Amino acid sequence: MEAFITIRFKRETAKRFQEFSKTHYKTHTDAMEGMLDFFFYNEISPKENFGPSVRTIENLIKKRINGVIAIIKDIEKTQTKPTAAMLLSLLEQETNKKPLLIEKKKLHQSELNQTKNK
Repeated sequence: MEAFITIRFKRETAKRFQEFSKTHYKTHTDAMEGMLDFFFYNEISPKENFGPSVRTIENLIKKRINGVIAIIKDIEKTQTKPTAAMLLSLLEQETNKKPLLIEKKKLHQSELNQTKNK
C-alpha cells in the first residue's frame, strides 16, 4: 500500500475539491491525477486564458445570423417580390393575349376555308 501525505488547503477549496472528486472519480487521488494529467498532456497551464467562452461565441454567431436574415428579408422586399410581381403581371398579360391569338387563328382558318369554297 502506498503512503499518503497531507496537503493543506483552505476549507472552501477542500470542500469544492471533495465534491468534484465524488462526482467524477472514485478517489481523491484519482481526481488529482486526472487533473494533473489533463494539464500535462494538453500542454496548457491552469492560468492560461482560453479566449472567448462558448456562450460569447454563440452570441456572436446569433448576432451574425440575425444580420444575414435581415439582409435576406431586405433582398426579398426590394428585389425578389418586385421582380416576381413584374413576372406575374407579364404572365397575366400573356394569358389575356392568348385567346386573341387563338381567335385570330380561327379567323384566319375560316378565311382560308371561305377561299377554298369559292
